[in-house]
Amino acid sequence: MFTGIIEELGITKRISRQGNVTVLDICASKVSQGVKKGDSISCNGACLTVVKADRGVLTFEMMPETAKATDLGSLRPGKKINLERSLKVGDRVSGHFVLGHIDCTGIIRKKTISSGNLIIEIAVPAQYLKYCILKGSVAVDGVSLTIQKARSGYLSVYIIPHTLKETTLSFKCPSDRVNIEFDILVKSNYCQS
Repeated sequence: MFTGIIEELGITKRISRQGNVTVLDICASKVSQGVKKGDSISCNGACLTVVKADRGVLTFEMMPETAKATDLGSLRPGKKINLERSLKVGDRVSGHFVLGHIDCTGIIRKKTISSGNLIIEIAVPAQYLKYCILKGSVAVDGVSLTIQKARSGYLSVYIIPHTLKETTLSFKCPSDRVNIEFDILVKSNYCQS
């Protein structure tokens, strides 16, 4: 489990294939500290397992479904990626509970500035809009954000300057694909009905 508060922008070092598995090597000087084989790391919001940690480089294996269902399948060497280590029991939760299980991907429709803050509109599949609650939480590429608006086919989130500086959202452009995970507390209400 994660909080959606990004710790570091890692850099994709290498992507290779071993049979059906995609192997990702990510340079991460901060996040790699104290990490060992088997630990979970949020990579653009997707929970991946460390298979090797060596001198600031974390290695992950991705199944074909993960590469297809997230934006991780389109990573290229040199691309930055949002990283967060898993939550420890007793840690402060500054964002919201993020599982690292991507619900869908969205497409950025537009980016605009309002009162010094960035607004990102993201097109999402219609069946997921029921999880978009005004002022509710959503993780976009692993970043905990507040939903400011939900309309037919899209949601809007505000990005404060600090979050913009500390995450890959500043590099994202209209038509870019992003990973979306809706708040587990909202989704659990639908499972009970």
